[in-house]
Amino acid sequence: MSAKLEALSQNLQQCLGDRVKSLKLAFGEVTLEVEAADYFSVMQALRDEPDLAFEELIDLCGVDYSAYGNEAREGLRFAAVSHLLSISKNWRLRVRCFAPDDDFPSLPSVTSIWNSVNWFEREAFDLFGIVFPGHDDLRRILTDYGFIGHPFRKDFPISGYVEMRYDPEQQRVIYQPVTIEPREITPRIVREATYGNAENA
Repeated sequence: MSAKLEALSQNLQQCLGDRVKSLKLAFGEVTLEVEAADYFSVMQALRDEPDLAFEELIDLCGVDYSAYGNEAREGLRFAAVSHLLSISKNWRLRVRCFAPDDDFPSLPSVTSIWNSVNWFEREAFDLFGIVFPGHDDLRRILTDYGFIGHPFRKDFPISGYVEMRYDPEQQRVIYQPVTIEPREITPRIVREATYGNAENA
């Protein structure tokens, strides 16, 4: 472990104490895991503590751990994973927090700490169904308003539930059940010696 990552790990332990659920180093990056009850206070401390000074949240994404690594997994299913950057200290941190209820995943919004997280939380809500209480404008950002379900959940069907199309008779966009028949598509490879020659066209 480099001296910088060692210093970061020590500072995290000192500043956060028993709010640290786990602290791991992998691939040259520190990952901090916290409980949902401590999530907001930890994120605030990560920004405000002078020994940590994470001024920027550069990413937040939802993760569905129901079949992580192509294997069944025990424990909570949905998590929010954030990537923080300290410009003044020149270090990065990954923060992971699992939502305590798989049926209605919910974690406090951190938009009041970093306003850059606004659209990231909307994306995690849209694609994974993770709700962020305290978010000013939590609505879908990538799918249509009438979209049913959350397409990045691992139990979401590949073809979806409904399709949207323009109906020229009704002169409006309509929704209807998916009519896609699953089929295997095998690519055709052209191996003719004369393929692409202009004189043979």
